Amino acid sequence: MNWYEKLNQYFPVEEMKSKKHFETLLKEKGDVYYKDEGEHHVMMYAEFDSFIFIDYVFVSPKTRGQGLGHQLMEKLKAKGKPIILEVEPVDYDDTDSEKRLHFYHREGFTHAQSIGYTRKSLATQELNTLEILYWAPDEASEEIIYDKMKQMYEKIHTYKDEEIYGESYQPVEEVLTIDQSRDVDLFEAIKKPN
Repeated sequence: MNWYEKLNQYFPVEEMKSKKHFETLLKEKGDVYYKDEGEHHVMMYAEFDSFIFIDYVFVSPKTRGQGLGHQLMEKLKAKGKPIILEVEPVDYDDTDSEKRLHFYHREGFTHAQSIGYTRKSLATQELNTLEILYWAPDEASEEIIYDKMKQMYEKIHTYKDEEIYGESYQPVEEVLTIDQSRDVDLFEAIKKPN
C-alpha cells in the first residue's frame, strides 16, 4: 500500500487532500512541504521559517504504542519552532479520536481554545469543524498561533484549489476565528471518566 492509500484509508474523506493536491504541494512547494515516510508511518508537514504545520500523521496500527509517534514528534520539536496541527473533537464512537488526543496531550501540546476552525469540505460539501493544537518551545500566545494558522491555510490548504478541485475553499476569514470568550477545552473531554 502506498503512502496516499495509507492516509486515505485512515483519514475521513472530508479531511483529505486529493492525491493531485499532495503531489502539487510536494513538487511546487517542495521548499516548505514535506513527506516523511517509513514502513510504518507517513507524516506530511509544512515547515516555514517560524513554525511547523503537521498536515497528516499516520502510524500503522500494528506499531502503535511502540514509540514511533513520539519519535516523529521529537524530530520536529528538535527544530525549535512552534508546531501546529488540526484535530477533530472527541468522538466516543471513534476510539482513535480519543487516543489521538491522549497522545498529543502526553506530547505536551496545548489546545488553542480561542481559535475556531470550520471549513466546508470540497469532497462532501459539508462543514467540518476541527480544533487547533500547538506545541511551542517558548511561550506562544494563541494570537500568534492564529496568525500562523492563517498563513498555513492560505499557502498550503488552498494552494491551487480551484485548479485542482474545480472550486475554491472559503476565504480564511470565514474559516478561522479568534474569540477569547470561546469556552472549549478539548483535553477536558479526555480527562473525564466515561
